[in-house]
Amino acid sequence: MNNPILALRQSLDDFLRQQMTVSELCRCWRNNDVLLTQLPPQYQAVMENILLRLESGSMFTEESCSFSQRDLITELQTWLDKAHARLQVI
Repeated sequence: MNNPILALRQSLDDFLRQQMTVSELCRCWRNNDVLLTQLPPQYQAVMENILLRLESGSMFTEESCSFSQRDLITELQTWLDKAHARLQVI
């Protein structure tokens, strides 16, 4: 997939359909160098923070009150929406 925004949206969909593990999802997001180089550095820092919490939360069998997997996926979706909007004005 050539469009990095679409690729990341697809990875979230795959994860929600349980076709991708947390590790695979995080690797997909971290390996998206094309998108990250087009955005200000803060975007990478925020993304990494969310991914680290997602990985940490995956060590628990149930939702942790500190790291709700559903909330973190929502945060990634919001991050992606903001990244897409930012790229539209560049």
